[in-house]
Amino acid sequence: MKFSNRMKQLQTSIFNRLNEEKANLLAQGQEIYDFTIGSPNIAPSKEIQNALIEAAKDPVCYMYSLHDTMEFRETIRDWYAKRYDVALDPVNEILSLQGSQEGLAHIALAVCDPGDIVMIPSPCYPIFANGPRIAGAQIYEMPMLKEYDYLIQFDKIPEDIAKKAKMMIISYPNNPTGATAPDWFYEELIAFAKKYDIMVLHDTAYSNLVFDGEEGRSFLYYAGAKDIGIEFNSFSKTYGMAGARIGICVGNKDIVEQLRILKSNIDYGMFLPIQKAAIAALTQDQSCVVETRMQYQKRRDMLVKGLHEAGWDVDAPKATMFMWAQIPQSYEDSEVFAYDLLKKTGMLITPGTEFGELGRKFVRIALVQSEEIIEKALISVKESGFFK
Repeated sequence: MKFSNRMKQLQTSIFNRLNEEKANLLAQGQEIYDFTIGSPNIAPSKEIQNALIEAAKDPVCYMYSLHDTMEFRETIRDWYAKRYDVALDPVNEILSLQGSQEGLAHIALAVCDPGDIVMIPSPCYPIFANGPRIAGAQIYEMPMLKEYDYLIQFDKIPEDIAKKAKMMIISYPNNPTGATAPDWFYEELIAFAKKYDIMVLHDTAYSNLVFDGEEGRSFLYYAGAKDIGIEFNSFSKTYGMAGARIGICVGNKDIVEQLRILKSNIDYGMFLPIQKAAIAALTQDQSCVVETRMQYQKRRDMLVKGLHEAGWDVDAPKATMFMWAQIPQSYEDSEVFAYDLLKKTGMLITPGTEFGELGRKFVRIALVQSEEIIEKALISVKESGFFK
């Protein structure tokens, strides 16, 4: 059998390889503390669960949902107006996604031809690169460096690349670095994109998980953003609905329409009970969002303090459910470090190389375990003397 050349660009996830090692150690009786995949362990509220259950009892809901319901679209419109101070047309500027990852996988197919240049951050969430690659686009990596607080430096992008680029993917608060972007950054981004006629996709899945009293904003809040771009948002982390696979695309009506046409040729729309659950999520008392954010902040603080005490100086992220930690100088490669840490302490983390070459000296720690598990992991790390 012969398979497509595009498959040669896709590799087995590091998560699969780490899980094999995890299984081996579990079989030997070692306790494992898994901080790899960012799958929330904070459950949706009862309001969300009940809305899904009640809708699932209606036989009509099992028919194809060819279009997003107007109730769903208007709820998104009202939420964006209240939460982000952004006005959206519910008919032309809002589209559901089967999770943000589905949208990120398909967006380049809707806007790019083979050979077009897509600019992505580096390090980045893998689908930022893999989606355009599947579409046959060329990738240009925009470095996010610690010395610049992980903010992309637009003045360092070669002009010949900027002139040829078709689309740019940006994401703040950022996975994996946990960085946020100030107002002036978005103003520079919009000016740069307009100067070179580049479409912008902003992924804002973590805008409701910003710590220490700061508040995350929408890219579309800034003047001129809707002229050149769209934004993906997600229910996965904010409302604990990762398995429900629900995200949204909002913004520039022409880009939204092209993605809508593409998706209409791929699937039959979002399961109606999930639309009902999403509506419940946005119209319920939003104190659950505050509680979720504070829980992640508490986990962050526990890990930062405990790892410092164990001898590993890690930075506290400003946002998201992840920590981006620089590995000790004695290690040159984050995969080697991650395997050693797992074997000696039982703490399972993700090598930064999963997010690109600029992650070679970093690892990502997902804040997905309870305080009890975090405490056990920290005791194991301290008692192992790994960082001494």
